[in-house]
Amino acid sequence: MKVRLGDYIQEYSVRNKTEEDIPVYSVTNTQGFCRDYFGKEVASKDKSTYKIVPKGAFAYNPSRINVGSVDWQRVEPRVIVSPLYNVFTVSPQLDQQYLYYYLKSDITLYFIKAVATGSVRDNLKFAMLCDFPINLPSIDGQREIVQKLDKLKSIIDLRQQELRKLDELIKARFVEMFWDYKAETSLSTVATVTGRLTKNSKRNTMPLRLPYLRVANVSFNKIDTSDMLEIGLTEKEMAKTLLQYGDLLFVEGNGSPDQIGKVAVWKDEIIPCVHQNHLIKARFSEAVLPVFAMYYYMTENGRQQIRSKAVSTSGLYTLSIKKIEDLQIPLPPIQLQKEFASFVAQVDKSKVALQKSLDETQILFDSLMQKYFG
Repeated sequence: MKVRLGDYIQEYSVRNKTEEDIPVYSVTNTQGFCRDYFGKEVASKDKSTYKIVPKGAFAYNPSRINVGSVDWQRVEPRVIVSPLYNVFTVSPQLDQQYLYYYLKSDITLYFIKAVATGSVRDNLKFAMLCDFPINLPSIDGQREIVQKLDKLKSIIDLRQQELRKLDELIKARFVEMFWDYKAETSLSTVATVTGRLTKNSKRNTMPLRLPYLRVANVSFNKIDTSDMLEIGLTEKEMAKTLLQYGDLLFVEGNGSPDQIGKVAVWKDEIIPCVHQNHLIKARFSEAVLPVFAMYYYMTENGRQQIRSKAVSTSGLYTLSIKKIEDLQIPLPPIQLQKEFASFVAQVDKSKVALQKSLDETQILFDSLMQKYFG
């Protein structure tokens, strides 16, 4: 049975007028209700206008609900949130967790995009949310659905946690094996560092076209080729920008200092493939294994080097080929590097199996979300 959501929710606009000592929370798209999300005091000194959220009530950021910043409060008897949030309570006929999944579903995102488009950001007013239709089984039916979705979500969370632990295991092993080797050799002495393939309108008419890797395809120790584009280029450009197995890719910039210089090793995911100008590749000599170099530039020492080389222009941090060539790198014995590479390969096998299980569970979860709310 489809009903109007507004018939089962009610706005709750109680302010902390007497400035009671109530904990301040934020609502994020990944953690839901949480404290100190930004690592600093999130509240202003004057908390009298902050909204009280009793246990069981919902709160959402009107300009970020489109990315999932919504949750129901289940951590404390009362919390307060920024005056910018919308807060509402729920009828006993509507299970909170069932509504939570509905608000996180693709159909709700579709409704938000349809009604909340603003000049700067989408902004979902409470009155708009009230007009959304929702499938409403009996309360027992809702709880059966929640039980299924919660079980799958717990499996997904567990698999993700296991993958993070395997990543931490590799990083710990790296530190254990190489902590006493100092970075005393410049990257340019052990690798050839090159770029770049710039985009322009002339490329649309070039007869030679190849898939090309963009910044969006590269993150730390991960290359995603699910969304590849093609680009026109000359034979000379292809020779310069063609990727080879083992190339270490650095993200040149256009991000914060913490995100700049993301590194990943190319493993012939697509053949042939070139790369755009905002990716810089390092091709190593026999003295350094790419997997060793990648994990070094993911350590705090490596990240600190990259941050120190980044140049800020209008708030955007960038690297250059010269800056990357000047990065320092340790040179432990190649046999030790090979032992580490073998360890990484074994752990990666476990990660592949876990990722497959995670993907299958995620597909099942998504299909059930579509079935129940689509």
